[in-house]
Amino acid sequence: MNDLINDYLHSLKVERGLSDNTIISYRQELKRLADYLNQVSIENITDVDRYTILDYLNDLKKAGRARSSSIHTISSLRKFFKYLLITEQIEFDPMTNIDPPKSAHHLPSVLTTAEVEKLLQVPNTNEPLGIRDRTILEVMYATGLRVSELISLNLNELHLEMGLIETLGKGNKKRIIPIGDVAIKWLNRYINGARQELLGNKNYNEIFLNQHGRPLTRQGVWKNLKNQVKKAGIEKNITPHTLRHSFATHLLENGADLRIVQELLGHADISTTQIYTHITRQRLVDVYDKYHPRA
Repeated sequence: MNDLINDYLHSLKVERGLSDNTIISYRQELKRLADYLNQVSIENITDVDRYTILDYLNDLKKAGRARSSSIHTISSLRKFFKYLLITEQIEFDPMTNIDPPKSAHHLPSVLTTAEVEKLLQVPNTNEPLGIRDRTILEVMYATGLRVSELISLNLNELHLEMGLIETLGKGNKKRIIPIGDVAIKWLNRYINGARQELLGNKNYNEIFLNQHGRPLTRQGVWKNLKNQVKKAGIEKNITPHTLRHSFATHLLENGADLRIVQELLGHADISTTQIYTHITRQRLVDVYDKYHPRA
C-alpha cells in the first residue's frame, strides 16, 4: 500500500505539478486509509471493495470527522482509486456510487468598504513595519492574492510601470494580475525605503520581510492581521483570506464579470468563484430589508 501511495503522489507532483501542501494533504488522507486497512487485516489493495470504503467512512463519522473533512476524504480516495484503475493496479473502482455528503453553504466573511478603510488606517506608517503592514493590506485587497502567494512574491515579479504583478498560484500556475495606483504607491514607498531598513545587509528576493530582515511567514501575516483587526474595532472573524473574499465581492458588486473575477483569483473552475454571487445577493437582500419602507 505504501508503495502505491508513493507512486501516486509522485505522479501528482511530476505530471500535475501540485504544490507540496497539496501533496502532504493527499498523503495524510491515504495514510489514514492504509492504517485502517491494516487494522481490519486487508493486506492487498485488490481486496478493497465498496463495503470496505463505506465501513471506513462510517468509522470516520463515528470519530467525529466533520462533513467538510469527509468531502475531502472521498474526493482524495476517488482520485487515488481512479489512478490505480488507469494503471491497472486494480480491476474495479471501489469508489463507484459512493457520493460525498452535501456541502453546507457557509458564506465567507466579507469586509465592507468602510471596514476596509478602517483597517488600512491602523498601521503606523511612520515606522518601517507599519509601512510594510499598510503595503501588505493594500496589495492583498488590490489583487486578491492568497497569503501563500503574498509571502512568496519576489521583486522580479513586480511590473509596476505596467500596473501588473505576476504570481505562482495553486498547481504552479502562473497568472498576471493588474494592481491599482494606490497599491503601487505603497509598494514603491515600502521597497525603496522601509524594506531596505528591514533587510540590512541580508540578501532576499522576497518582497515582504519580518523585523529581522527575513522573509515573512504565513503565521506572521496572520498574527499581524489579527492585531490590526482588533485595533480597528472590527468584530468579524477576519483572516488573510477575508481580504481575498472582499476583493472578489466588491468587484462583483461594482459590475465586474464573473469570468474576469475567476481569472483574477486563479480559480480553475468557475463554480468556485460562484460562491461570491451568493454573497452579493445576500447583501442586496440585507440592503433592501434595511432601507425599503415596505420591507
